[in-house]
Amino acid sequence: MLIKQVGYADSDASRLIAAVQQEYVVRYGGQDGTPVDPAEFTPPAGIFLIGYEAGEPVASGGWRSHGTDAEIKRMYVAPAVRHRGLARQLLAELERTAAAAGHQRAILESGSAQPEAVALYRSSGYTPIPPFGHYATSRGAIHLGKPLPPRA
Repeated sequence: MLIKQVGYADSDASRLIAAVQQEYVVRYGGQDGTPVDPAEFTPPAGIFLIGYEAGEPVASGGWRSHGTDAEIKRMYVAPAVRHRGLARQLLAELERTAAAAGHQRAILESGSAQPEAVALYRSSGYTPIPPFGHYATSRGAIHLGKPLPPRA
């Protein structure tokens, strides 16, 4: 998979963000209501990445700064290419870039209706952290974090 940094409003990003929002509708009955400003995913405040296979956008994810933390958002892999390690590859690149930007920890919100995502994060070293953000008080919300290596 070729991973490229793009703007949050890029057409490929917009298409994959719409797909992940539809996934939330199927799994939770509605879209993710977390307030998002596209500028939050523009360096140095954050980044947004797209994974391409055979020139097609198939995976997305980004991080935005929260002080010394980098919050992972909009992780998604198209159904046709799931179970091939692409999410793990994209997550590793998000963590690498967040650490390079000086962040000390990656954090995220997921949910009980996304067991595959939660399993990926836990197998990647994420552990429970205190609730934060838009879904801090939501039943079924899962908040995870992982220390990042110091910037080289």
